[in-house]
Amino acid sequence: MKKKNLPLWMLVTLLSCSDTIKIDQVVNKTPEIFPDYTEVVIPPNIAPLNFALKEHRGKCRLLLTFESHQLEVKGEKGSFKIPESKWKKFVSSAQGKSIQVVVQVETEKGWIEYAPFSIQVAQEKVDSHLVYRLIDPGYELWNKMGIYQRDVESFEQSAIIENKMTESNCVNCHSFCMQNPEHMLLHMREKYSGTLLVNGDKIEKLNTKTKETISPLVYPSWHPSGKYVAFSVNTTKQAYHLNDKNRIEVYDEASDVVVYDVEKQEIITTNKLFSKEAFETFPTFSPDGKTLYFCSAEARPIPQEYEKVKYHLCSISFNPEERSFGSHIDTLYNAQKDGMSASFPRVSPDGRYLLYTLSGYGNFSIWHKDADLHMIELATGVSRPLEEVNSEDVESYHSWSSNGRWFVFSSRRIDGLYTRPYIAYVSPEGEIGKPFLLPQKDTDFYQAFMKSFNIPEFVTSKVQIQGYQLALKAKKEKGTDVRFVK
Repeated sequence: MKKKNLPLWMLVTLLSCSDTIKIDQVVNKTPEIFPDYTEVVIPPNIAPLNFALKEHRGKCRLLLTFESHQLEVKGEKGSFKIPESKWKKFVSSAQGKSIQVVVQVETEKGWIEYAPFSIQVAQEKVDSHLVYRLIDPGYELWNKMGIYQRDVESFEQSAIIENKMTESNCVNCHSFCMQNPEHMLLHMREKYSGTLLVNGDKIEKLNTKTKETISPLVYPSWHPSGKYVAFSVNTTKQAYHLNDKNRIEVYDEASDVVVYDVEKQEIITTNKLFSKEAFETFPTFSPDGKTLYFCSAEARPIPQEYEKVKYHLCSISFNPEERSFGSHIDTLYNAQKDGMSASFPRVSPDGRYLLYTLSGYGNFSIWHKDADLHMIELATGVSRPLEEVNSEDVESYHSWSSNGRWFVFSSRRIDGLYTRPYIAYVSPEGEIGKPFLLPQKDTDFYQAFMKSFNIPEFVTSKVQIQGYQLALKAKKEKGTDVRFVK
């Protein structure tokens, strides 16, 4: 039977009906959206930036364009879910270019088109996975918590370990050597306590409390060689304010900094880092492994004077071949001079910049509403607040992507309660792009999800070690006792 062809006029009519929308009004303002992805800088390998309109819950359309390329997305109930395959192809083609975004909405008076906004696609990719702990926001309960990894190129999240595998104990302080997913550690507290050190498919359990140290090993930072890990040891207490904008107070009654020798299973230190006259904490190695940065405050009676404890940002040289420390401490940020308190130093992988947090007092800035990110250019020593990323609420923990072009930080800017992960771009010239909230498949995810994202850390690929392997090692083995070497 011979097929009949449709007349040309009918084809034109069908196409126009399906693809063309008559715009009745163009408004001179951009739409209010959540998450706020207007004018952000994104990597070319990020998952789709799904978002919802704040003022419309009806039909809508999204037009993404750059040069001769266009991606059209139809929305329902004021929400856009961009197809992953189309987004991936579109954004990878837009690498190094600016995407123009136009939102159109249907109202009772017809279709309205908003003023366009842009999304800049950087040349450089971000590490493919982000590891974080999910925990209740107060940190006082851990009946249900875990360490998870998210593929940032898609929406896939999987558990590295959940504490239901070890009878609901605490798991914390996951850390990676140079963003390597095969070289990591994490602590377990309470039942089955110990530190689990992972090297490929090998897992080692360590008992890190010694008679010379005030606690087991706490906040970690790997030496780039993988042969050492710097730790703090802390006597930490937690309290609650009845009437204060900072809901929770966490403070150290004492703390020191030490370095663990992975091969010899020994703890080494120096009296410059290990003294009763000062509270030393938050160590981090430089990318060349020759400098150890840390925070230090004059020891005071705690909790009576916790608001007077203000931490300097300091550094000391380290010789990995001789396992020795320098005799001189440099001060990068002087708390007595500038009046704030430093925490969480992190050096970019290229060694150019140091990110740190400043707040009014203490070192546990995660609940301090005045906590902001600052950045030092190490070649000049010049420090500045990162106004491009800071908000009116808490900005605290942060870490770098392996290429030094991206960093992730936790912020409570949405509701003041939960920490969520934001990602920001650092150009080769040191300019900071507007940060964006980690995309989720469902546009209402962050309003409904009742866990905080804690200690976000980039890794270059998926962590392969299985949770049951970590749990078995924790439960079945007593662990190796480490030694303190004077």
